Amino acid sequence: MKFQEKYGQILLPLITPYDEKEEVCYDKYEELIEYLIQNDLCDSLIVTGTTGEASLCTFDERVKLMETAVKAAKGRKPVIAGTGCASTKETIALTKEAERLGIDLCLVVVPFYNKPTQEGIYNHFKAIAESTKCDIMLYNIPIFVGVNLEAETVARLAAIKNIVAVKDEAGINPTQVTDFFLATEKINPGFAVYNGDDIMLLPTIVQGAMGLVSGGAHIFGHEIRAIFKAFAEGDNQKAKDLFIPIYKFCKSTGQNGRILPNSILRPAIEKTTGIKLGPARGPLAPATEKELEVTYGILEEIGELK
Repeated sequence: MKFQEKYGQILLPLITPYDEKEEVCYDKYEELIEYLIQNDLCDSLIVTGTTGEASLCTFDERVKLMETAVKAAKGRKPVIAGTGCASTKETIALTKEAERLGIDLCLVVVPFYNKPTQEGIYNHFKAIAESTKCDIMLYNIPIFVGVNLEAETVARLAAIKNIVAVKDEAGINPTQVTDFFLATEKINPGFAVYNGDDIMLLPTIVQGAMGLVSGGAHIFGHEIRAIFKAFAEGDNQKAKDLFIPIYKFCKSTGQNGRILPNSILRPAIEKTTGIKLGPARGPLAPATEKELEVTYGILEEIGELK
């Protein structure tokens, strides 16, 4: 089965709910998953991606979140495990936990903090792929990890049987999606290239991106689906009209130099779903009243607040 046929166009990285003491609320996680499935806001669910604050969760919390997601999804949507860690050793251990739980695909970020060379990155992913029967989706997000996954390295990795896709944080390098396609088309024509930045949805669709990994889909899943449909039908004006509100919202979650949008994204999701998610974990500073006023104003303007 082709990647897109199995996992769809909208891969949603689940937000991780916390209580007032920053403890994970697994019951709210189940409630959120049920809401997303019932409202058909995505095609697949990602556990502990960047939106799920993976780097702020412990190993055991990440495993329990995987368990919770598999249980809550009940096979209705594929569950993808975010298993990337700073070290190869821990990434392998977490990937093995995902495999044990019956998860077929792991989203593995380029190792953060260490700034490895391209050879180090290649060796990292090769070792992970060889340690598991799971398929691997590479995850490139240089704004957080400090190093870019180069197209030449993706080409080498695409030759490994169970490395099947890449997610690119396209806002950093808007044409790299095309570079990834060109680098892999002869090595593995079925290699899937996904955009991981909501703001880059339209520019990467034009380049052939097969789908979107979208935190914004918690709110805009239907609109994102409609954008893909409009573009496929050649109605570029409709795709643009649907995209502008999402663009405005996403820009608002980066107010005051915020790189990770969670502090503003969380209360926005709460406001639209009615599910209590709690504030982001430290060291992420809570959203200010002024920031929320801007974001809520956009949600109201575009009809997302009922």
